Amino acid sequence: MKENLSPRQLKSFQTRLLRWFRAHKRDLPWRASRDPYRVWIAEVMLQQTRIAAVMPYYDRFLHRLPDVESLARAPLVEVLKLWSGLGYYSRARNLHRAAKEILLHHNGKFPGALDAALELPGIGRYTAAAVLSIAYDVPLGVLDGNVARVLARLLAIRGDLRQPRRWRDLAKTAQTWLACHSPGDWNQALMELGETICTPQNPRCEICPVSKWCRAYELGLTDKIPSPRVKRDAVRIKIAAAILLDARGRTILAKDPGAHDDVLFSRMWQFPAVEVARHPQAELKEHLRATLGLNSIALEELPAARHGVTFRNITLLPFLARVERLPKLPRTRILALENLSRLPVSSATRKIAAAVSHVPAH
Repeated sequence: MKENLSPRQLKSFQTRLLRWFRAHKRDLPWRASRDPYRVWIAEVMLQQTRIAAVMPYYDRFLHRLPDVESLARAPLVEVLKLWSGLGYYSRARNLHRAAKEILLHHNGKFPGALDAALELPGIGRYTAAAVLSIAYDVPLGVLDGNVARVLARLLAIRGDLRQPRRWRDLAKTAQTWLACHSPGDWNQALMELGETICTPQNPRCEICPVSKWCRAYELGLTDKIPSPRVKRDAVRIKIAAAILLDARGRTILAKDPGAHDDVLFSRMWQFPAVEVARHPQAELKEHLRATLGLNSIALEELPAARHGVTFRNITLLPFLARVERLPKLPRTRILALENLSRLPVSSATRKIAAAVSHVPAH
């Protein structure tokens, strides 16, 4: 892959893109400060998550845990509760672990050296480069999906951009083209361009500040580059869940037993649930008998809900079970259903709980 800009062209290209970014960048809360902690939290939250979804979580998280020390000393359950609904909960667990290491080994400040940053839990090359360039002006180029798409169109690179050799070449270009005098703004400018102008479908080439350097635009290939990724076939799953409710409006949540804890419920508190096939109600009854010791329980079918996790298309099948008393077992919690948000729960658990909201009380 040839980087088709001469030194003079590259300088003009950098100047134009940086000028555009500084004039048109969105007013996002994590851009208000170069505090490495705030940058780090934002970068982790934004992984595989839309900006609009992240913003309320970011503000709430920073209000409660404003620095590394407060994050490191917070109970994990509180960190997960603040993250609840944002998804990919391993990110929150890694943040918590990394904060403890930063407090212990780096005097409470995110390390400014690449090797040290990469040793932290949950920190890969992209996150390290983003935090170090934005917070510390370390000259490291970033490569994520947005940047890769921009570079691929500028250079008219066909094929799957995630193919390992092609991705390595793109990473080399990202580093070669880096505006070393302003690496943080440069990396954000490329990402901003990919998010707002050089979008996956229908790129706005007519207002792109760097279209004069774009080979794909010149060749009329912007709708063909990058090539669509081959998607993994969707897997359809049905999960039946029991909302046990006593006369006081209390329910029971469990850590174990459960269904798909690591993927669907993220090892957090959940309603008793099991993957089912042809007979959801009967299979759930058997699950409740085997795991909670509940026999001859009546289940009332509630409205189903859809839920997606990566390539999994999940149908959530909630059932209401009214009981005289809730079982008291290890790794379970009993609380009022209306207080569900007091525990860290996944968005799937929230969807299950929502199904019972219009059922009349007995």
